Parts: sequence; C-alpha cells; structure tokens
Amino acid sequence: MERFREIGLKLTPQRIAILECLEGNKTHPSAEDIFRSVSEKYPTMSFATVYNTLLELKKRGALGELTIDPDRKRYDPSVEPHNHLICTSCKKVVDITADYRIEVPDELRSGFEITGSHIEFYGICPACRDM
Repeated sequence: MERFREIGLKLTPQRIAILECLEGNKTHPSAEDIFRSVSEKYPTMSFATVYNTLLELKKRGALGELTIDPDRKRYDPSVEPHNHLICTSCKKVVDITADYRIEVPDELRSGFEITGSHIEFYGICPACRDM
C-alpha cells in the first residue's frame, strides 16, 4: 500500500478494499466486477467510489485500462509493458509478457511520436473450445 501513498493517493478503507481486490488480480476485471467484489465487505459503498478510484489510479499511472471489451472497460493492475491474449467466446484475458516489437516505418507515422504499443492476440480458450 505504500506505493499508493507515494503517488499521493489518499487511502480510505474503501480504497484499500479496491486496491486489495486489484492486487495480483489476473482477471482484468471491469469496474462492475470490482464493485461486486468490494460491496460484499462494504455494502454501502457506491459504484461512483469504485469508478472514481479506478480513474484516479489510471491517471497516476498505477492501473492500466483495457478497451478490448466493447461493452465495458476492463482494468489491469499490471502496468509493466505486456500484451494480451483474448478469448473471443468468454472474453477471458491472459497476460503475455514476451516482448513483441513492431516498428512503424517513418513514412507511415504521419508525424506521430510513438509513446507505446500494445498487441492483442485473439482465439478460443481451452474451456470454450471443449464446450
């Protein structure tokens, strides 16, 4: 929790519950998933508290936001550079830490200064394939 204090995040009991839900979470949860999880411990917590905390964490660089699901944003507590493998059936997301580099030729950059990249691989996970 100290790293969140270091980035200036005020740690309320509700925020600590949200951070604990995210800690080591590999499911890439949505705000709704996180709300369901933490509202068990804090039934009076509002969805706005969860959403605003996620926005603040993202703004401070402590949380990644994935737009791989057209129905809802999902969040990634791992801010280290990595890519994702996504099941097109159940929407399961798996981190891929292997380093894949794609160079954009200068003539295609259109003046862009590239500051990062993210590669998404799509397929069917074993559980969905066996159904």
